[in-house]
Amino acid sequence: MFDMRRLLLTAFTFLLLSPFAFAQQKEMPMTHHAHGTFTVNVQPLTPPPAEGLSRFSIDKIIHGDLEATTKGEMFSGGDPKKGEAGYVAIEMVTGTLAGKHGSFALQHTATMDRSGYKMTVIVVPGSGTGELKGITGTFTIHIVNGQHSYDFEYTLPE
Repeated sequence: MFDMRRLLLTAFTFLLLSPFAFAQQKEMPMTHHAHGTFTVNVQPLTPPPAEGLSRFSIDKIIHGDLEATTKGEMFSGGDPKKGEAGYVAIEMVTGTLAGKHGSFALQHTATMDRSGYKMTVIVVPGSGTGELKGITGTFTIHIVNGQHSYDFEYTLPE
């Protein structure tokens, strides 16, 4: 036979401690969205790293929910004139996002071929500084009629 007092004591203890257990759990950070436009200045850098590769500087001015400037470098290969190429890049973004000031790095990976264009731009883990420390996210670039815009889905620690 079981001891009813022991069962009630266990249940009562669980009910008393439950709020503390739930308070110890971290809340999932809320996902935020930022939108806007940017201009980009891409300039060739010499010497190229190797035959068939190119190197460029990247400087952006970003407007909208993110007000910032960037500095970075890009490496590319392939033949963009034939529609077959790829690039990787990294750039440091410094500015203000939703009223919070700091910086973070963006890492680009992109290819194009007959099937189309594929690009991924993510926040480099651990790169956030200032009020943007701990930022994570995906930066989606849109180019329509030569105009650049972005959608930035991100999280920040609460």
